[in-house]
Amino acid sequence: MTTRYRLWRRVLRSRRKETSGRASGIHMKQANMTVETMDRRVYLIDASVYIFRAWFSLPDSMTDAVGRPINALTGFSDMLSRLIRERGPRQIAVAFDESLTSSFRNRIDPNYKANRESAPEELKHQFRMARQLCDALGLYHLACEEFEADDYIGTLVQVARDSGAASIIVSPDKDLAQLLGPDDLIWDFAKDEWLDGDAITAKFGVTPSQMLDYQALVGDTVDNIPGIAGVGPKAAIALLTRFGSLDGIYADLDAVLAMPVRGAKRLRKLLDEQRDAAERSRKLARIVTDIPLECAVERLQWTGCPPADADSLLRETGLGTGAISRLLDACANLPAA
Repeated sequence: MTTRYRLWRRVLRSRRKETSGRASGIHMKQANMTVETMDRRVYLIDASVYIFRAWFSLPDSMTDAVGRPINALTGFSDMLSRLIRERGPRQIAVAFDESLTSSFRNRIDPNYKANRESAPEELKHQFRMARQLCDALGLYHLACEEFEADDYIGTLVQVARDSGAASIIVSPDKDLAQLLGPDDLIWDFAKDEWLDGDAITAKFGVTPSQMLDYQALVGDTVDNIPGIAGVGPKAAIALLTRFGSLDGIYADLDAVLAMPVRGAKRLRKLLDEQRDAAERSRKLARIVTDIPLECAVERLQWTGCPPADADSLLRETGLGTGAISRLLDACANLPAA
């Protein structure tokens, strides 16, 4: 790996930190979830983070027949194999990030994610093959340059909710917490840790519905979202506990002066002077939940039976025979619906 990808390493480390160090008493629903109850939920996989994680953690000496690295693809494939084998999903989709510089957020702020280097061609190829892998298994997968994976996940959470189903978001990313409803979960697959709304509140001090405004206040260095300079997590929690939302803060800004926090006068000044930054940050952090999708409910359904040409399609990706066998065996042993 070259030094130009150190930032991506930092991104992945930050995602891991977001799900570590939880307070005791967090509600973990895993213990009450059997395969029979879990497969009625909609599994929404944030593919890119797991592909990047495998790219950095597995040796690039893993290559296909023509010498191209397949380490990221193999890691992603094995992640899917394990998920299918252990959870038996019947409703599932896989969301990918297509570009760092072309989404609608870059029109709001050209600096959005400008601190990240683009992926090398060897990794871009593996992203393309990961989508072919999904095709080979008959999995619903989504990506485009206008929206990010988070937006597709957000839209499918809403699709599931409208159809009466709950979602399991497979990702370590705290940004997705804003999507959680009462029955939804975030699953950090690598750690096998589950977060519901109560766990989010215990960890961050705000509810899932307040996470968007929390990010608008504190920003996000990983995605280059500015927030309000000088407002940290403690101040943001105090503000949202007192006022409920960003709009509530600005509806009664003078009331900040009476808050029992150190530097209340300075805090009010920061909020007043950087209101535009807060509003812009909220626009950047807000996950889209209404992308027009055709037949989404139907396409989420998965029989577990890959197309007849699945084996040849998987071989075209460059995957080794072991990884292919693990995938197809996991599908073949999916519990009956």
